[in-house]
Amino acid sequence: MGCCTVNPDNQFDLIIIGGGSAAFASAIKANNQEVKTLVVNGGLPLGGTCVNVGCVPSKILIRAGESIHKASHSPFRGITPNKPQVNFKEIILETKELVADMQKRKYLDLLEGLPFVKVIEGFAKFVGDNTIEIEGEQYQGLKVIIATGASTSIPPIEGLDTVPYLNNISLFELEELPESLVILGAGYIALEIAQAYNRLGSKVTILQRSANILSKQSKDVSDEITKHLSDDGLTILTETSINKVWKDEERIRINYNHKGTIETISASHLLVATGTKANTENLGLDLTGVKVDEKGYIVVDSFLATSNPGIYAVGDVTSLPAYVYTAAYEGGIALQNALNEPKQEVNFTALPWVVFTDPQVAGVGIDEKEAEEKRIPFQATTLPLKEVPRSIAALDTRGFIKLIRNTETDLLIGARIVAPEGSELAMEISLAIKYKIPVQELVGMFHPYLTLSEGIKLAALSFTMDVHKMSCCAS
Repeated sequence: MGCCTVNPDNQFDLIIIGGGSAAFASAIKANNQEVKTLVVNGGLPLGGTCVNVGCVPSKILIRAGESIHKASHSPFRGITPNKPQVNFKEIILETKELVADMQKRKYLDLLEGLPFVKVIEGFAKFVGDNTIEIEGEQYQGLKVIIATGASTSIPPIEGLDTVPYLNNISLFELEELPESLVILGAGYIALEIAQAYNRLGSKVTILQRSANILSKQSKDVSDEITKHLSDDGLTILTETSINKVWKDEERIRINYNHKGTIETISASHLLVATGTKANTENLGLDLTGVKVDEKGYIVVDSFLATSNPGIYAVGDVTSLPAYVYTAAYEGGIALQNALNEPKQEVNFTALPWVVFTDPQVAGVGIDEKEAEEKRIPFQATTLPLKEVPRSIAALDTRGFIKLIRNTETDLLIGARIVAPEGSELAMEISLAIKYKIPVQELVGMFHPYLTLSEGIKLAALSFTMDVHKMSCCAS
């Protein structure tokens, strides 16, 4: 479609479809280059999933749940815990206030400093290679970046469309604590929400199709976190398929097959957390030549280019790692590659990630299975937290630190951690992988005694030594 068919005021150097972290990362860098840019945001408010209905509200509720748990539980014999009074509605109202404040400070207020960026609210649809339509009006961009994110994938379960189930958006609108909550799925979102609501006072049951929760992780990780979540009071049923769902008076009933046994459970609320799907259905991609995979995610190369050379895609709308910080990283690289030289490739070799349960699950790099698939000679060592002085002193030895190294180079290639606040260990490992620090150099570095980070040093020592036979501060 030629430029003469579009109002000159609606012609831009760059169009960004989406309003989350990836979109803003692209927009800010485009503005710094004085690139005339249009941002089109539809659906969630500016800021996207993370700030509005994802990372931020969920972490607030997780911390609220932790406060309740710590006040009502103590591992020390000399401390008598007391269960605190919980005003769930007030917690939700405070969560909404904090979300609104962060959305304003980190997104809305930033627009005032972006004179080359125009924002339009609405849903964009392609009507040509580089032309979109929003509520009947057309806009054209020399380059386009798609950052429309993803949403909950709803499974084809009989009766599900007849009951008022929750998703990651509607869940945070509840101002009354669910008396009981059944969660379909056991990925990181499901587990974080499950434990938070359990600690806030709901009776929570997880129904998971596969044999393990966090099914993409190795069995030792899954087994370890399953044990601690179960000890916390969660009911976890794996190898479970859902037959049908219906509402009976004020209760939702779920009929399921658990390892060959047909059973029915009832609950006041049902949450669907069975993964995500890319927001590509109504974009009109068929007019652009942009390819999607069998799950609807946009296919990109290592430069984030799609099969249409003028269109890039970033964030959760692709099948790349789905984290807010990777989306922002991709947004910056896509902008560079769309408008500038030299081109940059994405690199997730040293990517740290976290599941914010308690204990937390964290990881960097690859695990043993991936090392085998890549034919990398490796050695894995696992240090239980009962060998870490900080954990012993805290009377909390839940979990382990597992390091994986290349035996030929003595370089770390991955790690998996299950530990209270284990996320704080991930960056040391990420830096060691990125900057190729040998394991023996990690061993020789100072790690303050009685810190959790000392566990990294002890785990590194355990590649070649028996940590049971070492004194405190050994090296």
